[in-house]
Amino acid sequence: MTSPSSPRLVAQARATTPLGPIRLAATARGLAGLWFDGQAHHPGTLDAADDAAHPALAQTLAELAAYWRGEPVVFGTPLDATGTPFQQRVWQALRAIPRGRTTSYGALAAAIGAPCATRAVAGAVARNPISIVVPCHRVLGRDGSLTGYAGGLERKRRLLALEGALEGALEGALEGALGGAVEGTLVPDRRA
Repeated sequence: MTSPSSPRLVAQARATTPLGPIRLAATARGLAGLWFDGQAHHPGTLDAADDAAHPALAQTLAELAAYWRGEPVVFGTPLDATGTPFQQRVWQALRAIPRGRTTSYGALAAAIGAPCATRAVAGAVARNPISIVVPCHRVLGRDGSLTGYAGGLERKRRLLALEGALEGALEGALEGALGGAVEGTLVPDRRA
């Protein structure tokens, strides 16, 4: 992941997922963004060629396809997200949260050595530009409640359900809220 100056995007791709369309973007160094359509902090129109065959995008799409099938996936795509040094620390800590597990904003703040910076950590989590791969959806409120997610709380619920993280602390709070299971495959979307 990189510093605050914006790296030049060289490729982008769209794909259809069980939770709606996504747009991915890459620099020459790696994956720079993965956003659901309509999510908060979506950068809008990107100035990069449509190229799903770009190595970082192709690898991410393949890893996401396995993820949606419920397979255990360790995302290995090189990342090149733009953020402040503090945001970078938070995003790196997010990557350490295993599939099927959750943490709180306070615990995440303590994990990066900033136990009094819970609100700043929450702000960095909200600004994560690489949804799913950098699993900001695994962060919950102190009481185990679902709190903000740039992609929307229903997507957060379904991501956590897919990962098996809804059992236990969230079970009572979410009773009946999930609907169907997340199933399907990832299909590249050629629309602009």
